[in-house]
Amino acid sequence: MANEESSNPNPDPNSQEALLQELPRERFWEAMDICKWEGFWFEPGLVKPAMTFRSSFEARCDDVLLASTMKTGTTWLKALCLCIMHNQCSNAEKEGEDILTKDSPHFHVQTVETTIYATKPHPDLHSMPSPRLFHSHLPYNLLPDSIKNSDCKIVYIARNPKDTLVSLWHFFNSILRPNQEPFPLEKAVERFCNGVHQYGPFFDHVLQYWLESQKRPQKILFLKYEELKRDPKGQAKRLASFLGRPFTEEEQVDKVLWRCSFERLENLEVNKKGSVLYAVPNSCYFRVGAVGDWKNYLTPEMEEMLNQTTLMKLQGSGLDLEI
Repeated sequence: MANEESSNPNPDPNSQEALLQELPRERFWEAMDICKWEGFWFEPGLVKPAMTFRSSFEARCDDVLLASTMKTGTTWLKALCLCIMHNQCSNAEKEGEDILTKDSPHFHVQTVETTIYATKPHPDLHSMPSPRLFHSHLPYNLLPDSIKNSDCKIVYIARNPKDTLVSLWHFFNSILRPNQEPFPLEKAVERFCNGVHQYGPFFDHVLQYWLESQKRPQKILFLKYEELKRDPKGQAKRLASFLGRPFTEEEQVDKVLWRCSFERLENLEVNKKGSVLYAVPNSCYFRVGAVGDWKNYLTPEMEEMLNQTTLMKLQGSGLDLEI
């Protein structure tokens, strides 16, 4: 069997297909296949788009890539960056000028491997006006060299693993098992800790961006969901400054935070209906959005398993995910 750790980063379509057939496979929550490529697990349909993105994407120096693993605050981050980069800091009362009322944040900031490179023909990225704003769930080691080696910026958002797991559990149950019993939570915890889940392992994903952000803080901003919830003003200012668009008035911060608040986004018509990603309703991206919701679901045994795994995986990294 081919070693997925040493696969060619620039395979042609035929070799892409051959490689895909050779990758190790597992069953994700008894509902869909996932395969292991370059140390991470993906739904097979994502691998070829990810390969194409990795081999062909040409970054511009003013591009901004938002990055995250699943269910860590991606929708909120997309909304915040949209408002900041499109100067949606004023005239909040004018709904017609508000980009967030036009469509879902996931439409405006597309996830490259699930939308842009998964469609044929691929959208013409060269014609997009600068600055371009993209998102990816891919780990850092699978990003294109042009992103890593250029002056474009990356914003990564991380979240407490227990809240991430519970949010992931709700999300995939609603999509993959809508008319069935939920996948047993104890099994979901075990597989999360083992790293066998979509875009997993979670801890490897987070660590790659964390360690790189420590080396190059001017290139990668590492945000934590909990800090955004605890100090939204301070973190929004930090984000805007990193993007080169610092707020000039306190009122601007308040308006952006209001526009991007969970309560407002959840109640916008564009997020109540429709779908950007096939079979994933826009409404699925809004459930609770709280810190500590895991306490309503995890048993003490599950909590301990996640805590011990977190401590072991992050030991010596300097990263605290607030377990």
